[in-house]
Amino acid sequence: MELSASVKLARTESGLEYFDVNGPLCQAKIYLQGAQIAEFIPAGQKNLLWVSEDETYLEGQSIRGGIPICWPWFGVHAEPDWPAHGFARKQVWRAERVEEDESAIRIVLSLPMASIDRTFWPHESSLTVEFVLSDQLEVKLTNTNTGCETFSLTQALHTYFPTPAIAQTRVEGLQGAKYIEFGEGPFTQDDVVTFARETDMVYTQAPEVQIIDTPNGKIEVGREHSSSCVLWNPWIEKSKRLSNFRDDEYHTMLCLEAANVMDDAVTLAPGESHTLTTKIRWIQ
Repeated sequence: MELSASVKLARTESGLEYFDVNGPLCQAKIYLQGAQIAEFIPAGQKNLLWVSEDETYLEGQSIRGGIPICWPWFGVHAEPDWPAHGFARKQVWRAERVEEDESAIRIVLSLPMASIDRTFWPHESSLTVEFVLSDQLEVKLTNTNTGCETFSLTQALHTYFPTPAIAQTRVEGLQGAKYIEFGEGPFTQDDVVTFARETDMVYTQAPEVQIIDTPNGKIEVGREHSSSCVLWNPWIEKSKRLSNFRDDEYHTMLCLEAANVMDDAVTLAPGESHTLTTKIRWIQ
C-alpha cells in the first residue's frame, strides 16, 4: 500500500505499529491495533486527545486514551466472561488506503473478520473506520451486513478529551436529554454538566453537538447517525482500579463518546450499512 508525503509507518518500543502523520494541517498517530487514534494536534493548536501518562502500548491491550472503538457491544456483555466493550479495540486492523490532498489526509482501516472468534460474532459483516485529518478530526465507523440474516449491535467511539482541571470543566449541549446513570433513571439533564463526583451518564435523544468548555479552551464535539452518547469521568475511587491510569489523572480527562446504545442500537438487514461519525475541533 502506498503512503502519502505526510504519512509514514512507525513502531513503538513495545512493537505496536502505527501511522505517524505529520502534515501541514495536523499531526496524528493512528495505531493498527484497535484502529485507535491516540494523538491529533491541529497545526498551531493543542492536542485534542488525551492519553494516560502510564500507558504502556502493549500488544493485546487497548490504549488508555485517544479513541478506542467499542464494538460490537458497548459496556459489559450479558455473558460475563466476554470482553467488556467488545473485541475490536484489541484486534490488529488491516490498512486499506492512505490518501492526501490539500484539504485533508484520509486513512482507512478494516477489521479482518476471518480472525474473529465466531462465538462472539457469528454474523457475516464488514467493519471499516475512516479518519479524515485536517484542521479538525472526523472519524467514520461503517458497518455493513454482508450476510443473509438481520443482526443488531451497539457501539461507541470512546473519545478521551484533555482538560487541565476537571472541576473547572463544563459540558454544554446536553440540556433536555434523558440519561441513565449507574442503572438508574431515566433522568432529565436540566443544566450544563459539571464534575464533582464519578460520572457515567448514558444519554438518549441527545442533540448532535456538544461543547466541552475547559480552562484551555472550548472543544466542539459533533455526531452523525447517533442519538445517544456517553459522558464519563472515573473520579477518585474508580481511578485507583483502572489499568494504565494514574490515581490522580481523573483531574485531567473526560470522555464524551459518540454512540449507538440502548434504544439507539443499530439493526442492519442484509445489504444495509450504517456509519457512526464523530467530528471534533477546537473552537476557542
